[in-house]
Amino acid sequence: MGKNLFVGNLAFTMTDNELRGIFEKVGQVVSAKVIMDRETGRSRGFGFVEMAEDSAAKEAISRLHNSMANGRQITVSEAQPRPQRREGAPGMGAPRPERRAP
Repeated sequence: MGKNLFVGNLAFTMTDNELRGIFEKVGQVVSAKVIMDRETGRSRGFGFVEMAEDSAAKEAISRLHNSMANGRQITVSEAQPRPQRREGAPGMGAPRPERRAP
């Protein structure tokens, strides 16, 4: 099974295809995604790459961490699972409690 990698410090002009191209030099890429800001539509400066093989993911970390891409020194590490969101807290996807007029 493949392994997800976190790629940080990306140039804000980096595209999904450019990110894929960087990692394809190391091994087969299942997916490559630059994360975009929902409100502005601009890159948030990081992305995720899924490599087809664990060995290729390890090689990508070894070869590409602290390498230069589009004029920036990128960081590459194993992606960590997303933390669980607290349920019921306003602003975290839960409905706000109703306010009653005095």
